Parts: sequence; structure tokens; C-alpha cells
Amino acid sequence: MPVNYLKSGSVSWHPKSRRQRLIAWGLWFSGLALFCICWRVISENTIWEFLYDADEQALSLLGRMVPPDWQVTGSLLAPLWDTINIATIGTLLGLLIAFPLAFLAARNTSPHPVLRGFALLVIVSSRSINALIWAMLLVTIVGPGVFAGMLAIALRSIGFLGKLLYEAIEEVEVGPVEAVRSTGASPMQVLQVAIWPQIKPAFAGISVYRWDINIRESTTLGLVGAGGIGLAMNAAINNLAWAQVATVFVLIFLTVLLSEWVSANVRRHVS
Repeated sequence: MPVNYLKSGSVSWHPKSRRQRLIAWGLWFSGLALFCICWRVISENTIWEFLYDADEQALSLLGRMVPPDWQVTGSLLAPLWDTINIATIGTLLGLLIAFPLAFLAARNTSPHPVLRGFALLVIVSSRSINALIWAMLLVTIVGPGVFAGMLAIALRSIGFLGKLLYEAIEEVEVGPVEAVRSTGASPMQVLQVAIWPQIKPAFAGISVYRWDINIRESTTLGLVGAGGIGLAMNAAINNLAWAQVATVFVLIFLTVLLSEWVSANVRRHVS
């Protein structure tokens, strides 16, 4: 039942109208119908017989992965370092492009509606494609290796960073901006003196948060040939070397824990 809050603080209850009840039931029915359709499509494309002994297969695979093969740890440090570099340099490249795009996309700093539309188009286009898809395309264009992985992370990061940054720019306080502008300052001086100090904490926090996400995403890019530890993991899977796969999993887990710790500490210091 809808609720009205009166000025006195008391609550006023009143029943829904017939039209509201029909709309509510229609939404519930539509959701149920959509669920049934999706379930039917999934069922038709699933071989349920494979699920009958899934628990046995999982236990068998786990038995082949434990204990991990620690002897290959030394050979995995180089691709692990490549993964960290892919995430770090890719994030920096994404920042270099997303930073000016954010100012073009924000309503209060964009110089022209056409430029704002272009910036928003780039941001949306970047966010709509997963990093793994970018990597597949770039491996075809520039060849396999770390360079393709860096570009994939950068292209994926542009949309994420640009969106959050331009939203932070639009939320700046107007008072300091108008005060600096009234002194006859140029647009660049307004950005430097009035806007940048307000968005700097958000800029640092968003950047580190994206880097933390990119560490996770870059671990899988090697599956499509974009370098990093994912390449070693793919080779171990193809060779059925499950103990080595377990070692890769452990190293990825430790790297993600480290990136999470760094990200949390940086965000805490800049907030």
C-alpha cells in the first residue's frame, strides 16, 4: 500500500487504485514470463547429463590440482610481472585519454554540445565492450603479446574512468568556480584553481580503484594471446598440467590480495 508522510511525522496509508494494481500484476506476470522463456532457452542449450556426475568430476579435478607444483613458481614470476605491467600501463594510458574526455563530457565544463556528445559516445563505446573482447580484436590487429593486453586494458578503462570523472566534475560546488571566474580568470585557470582541487580526491580514488579492477582483468587476457600470466595458465590447461594450473591460481590470488591492499590504503589516504 502507498505511504504518505505527513508534516506532523505521522504515516498515512491508503489503498492502491485499480490501475496501480493492474500495472503491478502486469509487471509481475511479465517478469515471470521472461524467466520462463530464459529458462527454456537455457534448458534447450544445456546437456543436463553432464551435471549428473559434476560433483565427482570436480573432486577428481581438485585431486589432480592438489598439491600445486611449486617448482614452476620461478618461471611464472616473469609473466606475473607482465600482468602487473599490463594493468598499470593500461590504466595510465586510459587515464591520459579519459581525463580530457571527462571535461568535455561534463555539462559544466564542456565547451560545445557537439564535443560533449562526441565525448559521451567514446565513453559509452569503451564501456560497452569487455576487455577480453578488446584483447581478441587487438591480438588480430597488432599481434599477440603484452602490447595488445595494455591497449585492451586502456580501451576498457577509458569508459569507466571517463564516466566517473565527468560525474565528479558535474558535482563540484559552484561557489568557488564563480568566484575564480569573476576575477577574469581564463577557462584553464578556472579548471586549475577551482575545479581540480575539488575533484582531485575523486580522481585518485577512481584511478586506483580502476587499477585494482585491471589487475583482475589482465590475468585472463593471456587466454586469447594478450600476454601475462593468463598465457601460462592457458598453456598449463592445454597440457592438462593441473598442478601447474593450481600454482597459477595461487599466484593470481596473492596478486589480487596485494592490489586490493594497495587500493584500499590509497583510497583511505586520499579520502
